[in-house]
Amino acid sequence: MGLDQYASTVDANNNTTELATWRKHPNLQGWMEGLYRARGGEDEFNCVDLELTLADLDMLEGAVKGSDLPSTAGFFFGGDSDEHYKEEDLEFIAKARVELENGNKVFYSSWW
Repeated sequence: MGLDQYASTVDANNNTTELATWRKHPNLQGWMEGLYRARGGEDEFNCVDLELTLADLDMLEGAVKGSDLPSTAGFFFGGDSDEHYKEEDLEFIAKARVELENGNKVFYSSWW
C-alpha cells in the first residue's frame, strides 16, 4: 500500500491516455490537494480526478523549479521525494502543455 499518483489526458472522443505516474511523491500530492481545495473541493482528496489548466502547469513548474512544493505527510505517503522526481515532474509538465495545446484535457489523480 502507498500513495500512487497518475496523470492522464482525455481527448475529444473520450479516449484516455496515461501521461505520467509517481509512487510516493507526497509533496506533489500536497500541491495538487491545495489546488483542489482552492477550487472549492471539500471531500477527501483521494481517487479524485483534478483537471489541470495551462495556468496550473505554470504554477506547478514554478514550484518544482523553485523547490517550493509544500511539505506533505500521510501514513501511506512516504518521505520527501522532490529531488528524485524533479526531472520527471518537469517532463510531465512539458507533455501536459502539448496535450492542452492539442485540445485535450489533462487530469491528475491519486489513490492511497
